[in-house]
Amino acid sequence: MNIVILAAGQGKRMNSALPKVLHPLASKPMLGHVIDTIKRLDPNAKPCIVLGHGQAAVQDYLDKNHPNVSVAIQAEQKGTGHAVMQALPHLMDDASTLILYGDVPLIQVNTLKDLLLLAQDETLAVLTQELPNPTGYGRILRSLEGEVTGIIEEKDASPEDKQIREINTGILACPTKDLRQWLSQIQPNNAQGEYYLTDIVGLAAQQGLPIRTMMPEFHFEVEGVNSRAQLAALERTWQSHLATQLLNQGITLLDPQRLDIRGNFQASPDVVIDVGCIFEGDIEIASNVHIGPYCVIKDSKIGANTQIKAFSHIEGAIIGEHAVIGPYARLRPGAVIDEAAHIGNFVEVKNSHIGVGSKANHLSYIGDATVGSRVNIGAGTITCNYDGVNKHQTIIEDDAFIGSDTQLVAPVRVGKGATIGAGTTLTKDAPENKLTISRAKQLSVEWKRPQKNKK
Repeated sequence: MNIVILAAGQGKRMNSALPKVLHPLASKPMLGHVIDTIKRLDPNAKPCIVLGHGQAAVQDYLDKNHPNVSVAIQAEQKGTGHAVMQALPHLMDDASTLILYGDVPLIQVNTLKDLLLLAQDETLAVLTQELPNPTGYGRILRSLEGEVTGIIEEKDASPEDKQIREINTGILACPTKDLRQWLSQIQPNNAQGEYYLTDIVGLAAQQGLPIRTMMPEFHFEVEGVNSRAQLAALERTWQSHLATQLLNQGITLLDPQRLDIRGNFQASPDVVIDVGCIFEGDIEIASNVHIGPYCVIKDSKIGANTQIKAFSHIEGAIIGEHAVIGPYARLRPGAVIDEAAHIGNFVEVKNSHIGVGSKANHLSYIGDATVGSRVNIGAGTITCNYDGVNKHQTIIEDDAFIGSDTQLVAPVRVGKGATIGAGTTLTKDAPENKLTISRAKQLSVEWKRPQKNKK
């Protein structure tokens, strides 16, 4: 199978220096959505991407994220037919060719599978759609018997043609050898002075080649983006679709319209998600997790029966069952929070393992640390892990108690069952089952508080 993705358009209405196909939808460039869908359709596919406007930026994106593609260049934008002509050297004649668009990001795998099945046996298969207001789209022309006879673009359509509601989406599949022949015959004899890809449909009809059409399951699959307003509208449509899927899977969304999923989201039944939450990257959430409002969670796993309270930010973390996180907690990459542990308000954890039942409930920083089970970390505790050049480890063993306002200057170890007195700056290892404390001697001196000068 050959796959061509047209991504050469300038996108003037985006009013942006960024090429249109690189504008993000659900935090992924529109072109990335199309390529990822192709990879799900056929992991071995090597699509040909036709580049033009913003070629360098799009090529850079492909090099970094999708190196297993080929590229054709449309130096002058002379229409969709001309764009596909540039891809012809990359196509094999003994396979069908599927044509997609980098600014139509939400085409679904099942739709493409059905379209390719329709294109078997030397058939031209065209994806169409019926719209209540088809203004701006090319119309599907049919005979009295219902056979497709061609496609007429909006600017070339008669008043009668404009009454047709079935529109061309631009997505099609056909035999490659026929595609080559048709492209050699099309001419820019139209209002735009361009080579229309849609003209191949009329040529196929004239030759008596079977032309079949189908419609996608969802309207959003064929919605293109030409402006920021359209992109914003499609974003909300897509998020609404994802929310409906979650509701059908047994997940409670307190307001489905206030949810953003920007990656691969997996959740078990009876998860509850409050308003304003954002999920990015790869997310796995076990059953009976409750996520409070306005949390941001990225590339993380959350165990069953855990509570994530309001305004928590979690990235690259693994959280066990029955844990309590937040409100206003921040878990950074490498944070591992074990069963029944508590990470409270304004506590930051980075590259650290917090053991079973341990608690850091207030205003603390835990970085590059290993914390055992049933440890209590008092408010204002800091692991001083960075000496200006290197990071160092802090180890706190089981059942230790760390008093408030403690600085643990790594590398340092707190022994099992040890207690660290409030206000301590720990620079040496603290032994097991003993109280370790470092404080300046408390003094009281005669003192007169300064007064403001009277004006």
